[in-house]
Amino acid sequence: MHCQYCQNADISQEYYGMDVTSVKLAEMMLSLQERGCHNINLVSPSHLVPQILEALAVAADQGLSLPLVYNTGGYDKAETLQLLEGIVDIYMPDMKYANEEYARLYSKVRNYPSINQTAVREMHRQVGDLKLDQDGIAQKGLMVRHLVLPDGIAGTGKIMRFIAEEISKDTYVNIMDQYRPEYCAKKFPELSRRLNRQEYLQAVNLAVEVGLKRLDT
Repeated sequence: MHCQYCQNADISQEYYGMDVTSVKLAEMMLSLQERGCHNINLVSPSHLVPQILEALAVAADQGLSLPLVYNTGGYDKAETLQLLEGIVDIYMPDMKYANEEYARLYSKVRNYPSINQTAVREMHRQVGDLKLDQDGIAQKGLMVRHLVLPDGIAGTGKIMRFIAEEISKDTYVNIMDQYRPEYCAKKFPELSRRLNRQEYLQAVNLAVEVGLKRLDT
């Protein structure tokens, strides 16, 4: 995705990073486990699934046992997600837009709402509602993130209704208020300001009204 307001544009849009082999990636995963991390968080992994699976096979042979988190913008093919059944423990997708035109304008992707909803359905089919251990640490399940945008651009009400009616009212939903105009947002007057408190509270109320029970606000 090419979100025009991305807060991590130096990484996501400017190709900052380094190439690693599958063996090196496996070593990185095992190092995180040795350091006491709670999970392996795969951020924006959709285009690298084959390489990640290869690395996971190496790491599993060497004792990797941490839960795997698939942390994604939610623009994922169901066919790709089906390859991950029984491998990914926690799916953490964004649900960014309810409106196709806004998705195309602000994130340069086509058919985002339909692809995103199909992906979230598949994720929930695989792992179900989020389960926590006795310390409140996520072990398995679906966690949905939704960034509230100014002027209702994200379509919060429609997204919350979809989650409540077609996924589960027990879905863990993180409603995020940290939008700020970064990267190319100043090119769009409607995105060139921060969210106000009333807009955020309205978004939370929309989630409550449709019966969602597990909100992180």
